[in-house]
Amino acid sequence: MFGIGGGELVFILFVVLMLFGSDKVPEIARTMGKAMAQLKNATNDIKSEIQKGAEANGLDAKSLNDITGNINAEINSAKANLMGDSQSLLGETATEIEKVKEDIDALSGPIKRQR
Repeated sequence: MFGIGGGELVFILFVVLMLFGSDKVPEIARTMGKAMAQLKNATNDIKSEIQKGAEANGLDAKSLNDITGNINAEINSAKANLMGDSQSLLGETATEIEKVKEDIDALSGPIKRQR
C-alpha cells in the first residue's frame, strides 16, 4: 500500500493518535471517508457526462477505440521513422569523426601555437 511498510504505518497511526487524541480519530476517519465517496461520485458524474457528450456527437466506445488505435499507430510510425533517422544520423556522425581523425593523423610535424 503506497510503498509503506507495517512498521511505518504503525508509527504514522501512533503520531496521528498523539496529535488528535482518541476522541477525534474516528471523526476524522468518517470525514475522510465521506470526502472520498464524494470524490468518487464526482468522478463518475464527469465520466457519464463525457460519455453522454460523445454519444450525442455520434461517437461510441468502438469508434473511440478505433480513433485511439489510429493515433497510437501514427505515434509508433513517427517514432520508428525518428529512430531510423537517428541511427543514420549517428552513422554519418561516426563517419565524419573518422574522417577528421584521419586528417589529424595525416598532419606531419608538431602543431605550432599561433600568436
